[in-house]
Amino acid sequence: MTNSIIQTLTPIDGSVIFETGSASHQAIEQALHAGRAARSELCALSIAQRKSICSKALAILAEQGEDIANEITRQMGRPISHSASEIGGVVERANYMISIAEPALADHIPDSIDGSKRFIRFAPQGTVLLVAPWNYPMLTIANALFPALLAGNNVIVKPSSQTPLSTQRYVDAFDAAGLPAGALQCLHMDHASTEQLLKSKSVDFLCFTGSVNAGRKLGTLAAERFIGAGLELGGKDPAYVLSDADIDHSVAQLVDGAFYNAGQSCCGIERIYVHESRFEQFVEQYADLVGQYQLGNPLEANTNLGPVVKRAAADFVRQQTAEACKQGARTLIDPARYPIDTGDSAYLMPQVLIDVDHSMGIMREESFGPVVGIMAVKSDDEAVAMMNDSNLGLTASLWTSDLGLAETLGDRLQTGTVFMNRCDYLDPALAWTGVKDTGVGVSLSPLGFKQLTRAKSFNLKVSL
Repeated sequence: MTNSIIQTLTPIDGSVIFETGSASHQAIEQALHAGRAARSELCALSIAQRKSICSKALAILAEQGEDIANEITRQMGRPISHSASEIGGVVERANYMISIAEPALADHIPDSIDGSKRFIRFAPQGTVLLVAPWNYPMLTIANALFPALLAGNNVIVKPSSQTPLSTQRYVDAFDAAGLPAGALQCLHMDHASTEQLLKSKSVDFLCFTGSVNAGRKLGTLAAERFIGAGLELGGKDPAYVLSDADIDHSVAQLVDGAFYNAGQSCCGIERIYVHESRFEQFVEQYADLVGQYQLGNPLEANTNLGPVVKRAAADFVRQQTAEACKQGARTLIDPARYPIDTGDSAYLMPQVLIDVDHSMGIMREESFGPVVGIMAVKSDDEAVAMMNDSNLGLTASLWTSDLGLAETLGDRLQTGTVFMNRCDYLDPALAWTGVKDTGVGVSLSPLGFKQLTRAKSFNLKVSL
């Protein structure tokens, strides 16, 4: 049986920049065998030794930052002026997880009982299958990879076919850092091979970041085998600009939160609610700033908005916007400013819509592109109701000077993270999680180690 071909087409000009065959059954079996053998070696190392290996690998990646940024831009179209920040984020997150590894993985010891020794040990899950997305190819892998290895798991990464080169960077860096051979491997697989691997008895935990539909399918396969899964499946993240908000700050941050990475972020801002008393001022400043974006070749230094990942993604946003306009929405950004968006490529202009409501897909369905809808609301209660009116719940942001009110409203929001006066950011000390169709599981923070380990209780009666 001939293996399918995996190709990477750059959205810059549609040319092929990577091609390989999907891993054969034999190659997958060899990887699983090597991974199990490597796990024994990894578990024999102390946590301090694993930390040292992770730190060395991280230093190697940091030295390669410029080359990695160039690869990211060519693979998925992010402006080169922005791609360099991804390695900075990897360093921040990985260093934090390395720093807390020992206390996070330490035995839990309950109150002592005479004649017995009791504790709960956190053993590695085993073989972790990490199915990675393309939008932040280094960052999203880091969230699970470092704690998985620190906990003693071996990891197989199935990279997105759009960003295969980024995963290989990790494999090479950890090899050079002295990780036991086979403890981290990259397998290029098509969907059928990935599903077959998950159905086998060789995978002990699944980490997946991607669409709701794909996550539901893979999560079902994991559940059928009674193995755990961490599933991050997207967001339709809202922001609420309250009546006391600093408009200049709110506009600047919410434009960046919506249009950075061409809006291709799970926690990017996709819908904004503004108290009616500040609506006109906010919208005027917001549209003016969005209209200053430079859409073009992402390899050029002055470009701050590149193409979306592929033509199909651009067409989805175009259709979503057109449907909203048919229902009464109005666009605020003049297409004449963006002649490169000819409607038949991955180059997609930024757009802001008003006169929108929740009957429109643009306010309810994930867009994952450079578009945002803005609605006026009459009260905090209306804003909370609108923000919660979604099947997704990753993050939500509140823009106000009132800390107490932000906490009160935050308690009412159905979301994994509540921000105040910031958005689109992962603090590695806090749990990264979501509610509803955003998925299940936790990454980062001390809790990120828990899903990658299993509790193993010891009840040792010393005196008879």
